Amino acid sequence: MIRLRPGRSLVAAAIALGLIAAPAGPASADSIRDKQWYLSALDVADAQRISTGAGVTVALVDTGVKAEHRDLRAAILPGFDATGDARGDGRDDPVGHGTEMAGIIAGRGHGGGSGILGIAPGAKIFPAGAAIDGPSNGADIARAIDQATKSGAMVMNLSFARPAGQNIREAIQRARAADIVVVAGSGNTDRPAADRFPALYPEVLSVGAVDRDGKLSKISVTNEGVDIVAPGQDIATTGIFSSGYSIGTGTSPATAMVSGAAALIRAKYPDLSAADVIHRLTTTATDAGPKGRDDNYGFGRLNLVKALTAEVGPAPAESAAAPAASAGAPAPAPVPVPDDDPPQALPLRKVLPIVLAVGAGLLVLAIGIVVIVLMIRRQRT
Repeated sequence: MIRLRPGRSLVAAAIALGLIAAPAGPASADSIRDKQWYLSALDVADAQRISTGAGVTVALVDTGVKAEHRDLRAAILPGFDATGDARGDGRDDPVGHGTEMAGIIAGRGHGGGSGILGIAPGAKIFPAGAAIDGPSNGADIARAIDQATKSGAMVMNLSFARPAGQNIREAIQRARAADIVVVAGSGNTDRPAADRFPALYPEVLSVGAVDRDGKLSKISVTNEGVDIVAPGQDIATTGIFSSGYSIGTGTSPATAMVSGAAALIRAKYPDLSAADVIHRLTTTATDAGPKGRDDNYGFGRLNLVKALTAEVGPAPAESAAAPAASAGAPAPAPVPVPDDDPPQALPLRKVLPIVLAVGAGLLVLAIGIVVIVLMIRRQRT
């Protein structure tokens, strides 16, 4: 997401996040609700007459959340921090990205129509802090996902993009096995081509971004993995600097909007499986671009009211790669979530010496056998 605030070094650090672009301008606190153009575009008022997300926890795997923000204070649960610093339970955010996503998902304002109103203001946020912008192998992100899975969350928001990583993939598979709706951004076009995960994993609902006119944002990555699109251009939300608000662009905020929508659905239809929630979101999306699913808009633009009211059948049977119980069927056996980092594959530089050593040993053994056979033959002659 593009964050608009002073502080070049902090912004530079934020830009390193997989779904963030460069900053463009400030947001004032007194008129911030008026800047939430997406509330009318998504008919949020009508949707919230049906559901507010009450009783649903959304796990936010991100940079943490500034829990004392006046628009978020009542929504943030004690969480988890996997970065190893002093932030403790995820209720602090030195970067600001997680706080921005939290406002879009579950902002509650602060009375009189002031402050940020989220898509699901009745939902709770479980903040799982991780170094989503770091060069690590993703072990901390996998650990944060596992802790979020244990939290009882029904939706998980992953507003970041990075190269593929088996430890993160396995943690996401455990989350899906726990019947959690996992949502991730398709990625921003200003990032390296490799930074397209976790959105490309089949277990994840991949989200692209559209502008005020409902057209695909130039920042939004397009590929065969995109499932749905939501507003991601000039998005006003909560922040950690100056006025406490920010306006920005990217597939990060679009992802948070779809996570908020999933929370509305899970509150309205508590018996639906994660697979059926995803099916409801994509089936009721407003088609855009070429007829049917396409690589730009996926199945279409998020339609909140239709997702909450339409008659939708059960989801098609899922592959083993993305386990989730279908409606009315018994839930799958729980997949154990490890307390420590998931096992990681050995890098090539560690595997190669082992292979060479084993190969050398087999060669010596073969030579020895040949020598013994030749000696036996000589003795017989």
